[in-house]
This record gives sequence, C-alpha cells and structure tokens, in this order.
Amino acid sequence: MTGTLLFFGGLVAFALWWLSRQGLAAKPWLESGVPGDAPAGDTTISAAKIGLAIFMAVVSTLLVLLLSAYSMRMEMADWSPPPRPGLLWANTAVLVLASIALHHAVHAAKRGRRDAVASSLLVGGTAGLFFVLGQLLAWRELASAGYLPANNPADAFFYLITALHGLHLLGGLVALGRTGTTLRRAPLARLQLSLELCASYWHFLMAAWIVLFVALAFAPPLDWLVALCTAPLR
Repeated sequence: MTGTLLFFGGLVAFALWWLSRQGLAAKPWLESGVPGDAPAGDTTISAAKIGLAIFMAVVSTLLVLLLSAYSMRMEMADWSPPPRPGLLWANTAVLVLASIALHHAVHAAKRGRRDAVASSLLVGGTAGLFFVLGQLLAWRELASAGYLPANNPADAFFYLITALHGLHLLGGLVALGRTGTTLRRAPLARLQLSLELCASYWHFLMAAWIVLFVALAFAPPLDWLVALCTAPLR
C-alpha cells in the first residue's frame, strides 16, 4: 500500500512539475497592469494543459500496472516469449523522428515560420503513420511464424502492449491531423497551444514506447516495480 501511494504521489509530483514548466505556476493577480488586459484564452490554455497532464498520468498508471502484470506473469513455468521482430528497432527510430519533428514545429511556430511548421508536421505525421504500419507488419511477421495471442500468455502480452500503445498513437495522429488542417487559415499564434500539446503528447508516446520496447525486447527483471506497488503499509 505504501508503495502504491508513493507511486501515485510521484505521478502527482511529475504532473505539477510539468504544469509549472508550462507557465501555470504564474500568479496573474500579482502582475502589474490594467485589469482586463489578461488574454481571454488563459483559462482555456490552463484547462487544456491540465487535461493533458491528467490524461498522461492516467495512461502512465495503466502502463505501469500492465508492466507489473507482465513481470509477474514471466515468473510462471508456461512463459515462452516470442522472438522480437527486428522491425521494432526501425519503428522505435521512426517514433523518435516524429517526436523530434514535433519539437521543431513548436519552435518554428514561435519564430513565425509557417512553412517550417507545415514541413515539420508533415514529417511528424508521416513518421507516425510509418510507425503504425511497422507495428502491423511486425504483427504479421509473428502471426506468419505461428505466434498468435491464443497460443501463449507471452504472445498475448506482446499483442496487448503494442496494441494499447498503438491506439494511443492513433489518437495523437488524429489531433495532429486536426492541427495540420487549420494551419493554412489560422494565425500561428492561435495554433501555438495546439502545437505545444501535440508535441508534449508525442514526447510522452516516445518515452512510453521506449520503456515498453525495453521490456519486450530485453525482458529485464521488474521485481523492484512489483515490490514497490505491493509493499505493505507500515
């Protein structure tokens, strides 16, 4: 119980740190100026960033619980992990490229470079689509070799973990597509928040995939994580 509380406390601390980095720790009532001069969109900006932080905390909790179950299931005698497709390495590199492209899009928007923003969004979106395609090809490779979810718990975990991450990535592609469609007709200043949220989410997806990929490809011992989440309250 203590370990679980510490884990959720760590998530809250991370969320507060992330929010402070986004400028939400500012105290507008202490700023000088005429009342009413504050941007009208401050409330919307705060709500959007808080919402994303909460969502990422929830997804992080789900992934940690999934990895905990994965680690405990590995200890059983019937565990027989499938071979890891080499395509997963290429998929990881593609996802890193997408995250870098979104990072460049945010900085290009701050400099008012619309063409650079459009190019970065195109590269990021294309890389994201290639990642999804690569995951499907990895599934096909395993299925062709006879490794199916119903065959073995290890096979089922591989499909479950990659599918869960893929679904969240598809959601990121939808948000990225909506931002890209409004790029031509909307001022960059109005798109700044959407670009920042998209970039933050894609950075999160990249970090989450790296953790999942390490667990799938190298099967490191996660006993410390299980012990942390199941530690008794003293």
